[in-house]
Amino acid sequence: MTQQLSEKEQFDLKKLNKVLRRQTGQAIADYNMIEDGDKIMVCLSGGKDSYTLLEILSQLKKVAPINFDIIAVNLDQKQPGFPEHILPEYLDQLGVDYKIVEQDTYSIVKEKLEPGKTTCSLCSRLRRGILYKTAKELGATKIALGHHRDDMLATMMLNLFFAGKMKSMPAKLVSDNGEHVVIRPLAYCKEKDIEAFAKLQQFPIIPCNLCGSQPNLQRQLTKDMLNEWDVKYPGRLETMFTAIQNVVPSHLADTSLYDFKSITKDSGIIDGGDLAFDKESFAQPAVIDEDLNNDFYKQQSAVQFTEVN
Repeated sequence: MTQQLSEKEQFDLKKLNKVLRRQTGQAIADYNMIEDGDKIMVCLSGGKDSYTLLEILSQLKKVAPINFDIIAVNLDQKQPGFPEHILPEYLDQLGVDYKIVEQDTYSIVKEKLEPGKTTCSLCSRLRRGILYKTAKELGATKIALGHHRDDMLATMMLNLFFAGKMKSMPAKLVSDNGEHVVIRPLAYCKEKDIEAFAKLQQFPIIPCNLCGSQPNLQRQLTKDMLNEWDVKYPGRLETMFTAIQNVVPSHLADTSLYDFKSITKDSGIIDGGDLAFDKESFAQPAVIDEDLNNDFYKQQSAVQFTEVN
């Protein structure tokens, strides 16, 4: 049962909604994520991110200068105790088109992997295959996922630390099977904004028993590190995200991205020249948070969600 919001909470919700709508709209425009006539399959897991994605896209659909359709798809992976009634009831209330796909991937994961092993990799592969098949059956032109800015930063750090790659989650890409375009409309949105929004919206959050039982996953540890940086060094995550949008291949070391062999003394100064021996001087990034005042977060208790049984 939803609780009545206080006057301050209503104000905060309105402000958060405005922030998320603007950032989502900007990402959609920057990457041309949605086009006239598109049918967007929104992957709805029952978590805060996918609920927020569906809500914001539904709002934008009403005011967008183009026409596009939305269909929410949930994959019921037959995890023990999964509350099958929650999402249909919620989506019926919203009046959103949806499809519930039932596939027992839970048993497959448990059968294939030894106890204590990471389940995410296998679970993700199985889930992707089913969602791609569903998108084709529904005639969806785009598959929308709920990953946000902090997910993209965490992926970049994981690839840097463990895979030896400068690589992140792209905001828009072609699916693994080459048949669909996958989009991440929340690419510019901060996780803390999504958390606060989901809390105020009182979304019926459904836990993932597979992932939730693995608190020591490297991704979670990396996200914890980023969250700590965000608190200790305001503006650092904003600067990091700007960096992945501002790549300078001539000052890295990938010979496939830049033709280092052809450089001669006649090539001229390239992208600022050689600063290797200059004294490092980095200005503290200005934290211009026109979205929300930091006091908003100081006034909030730790975000907690009531798991739906």
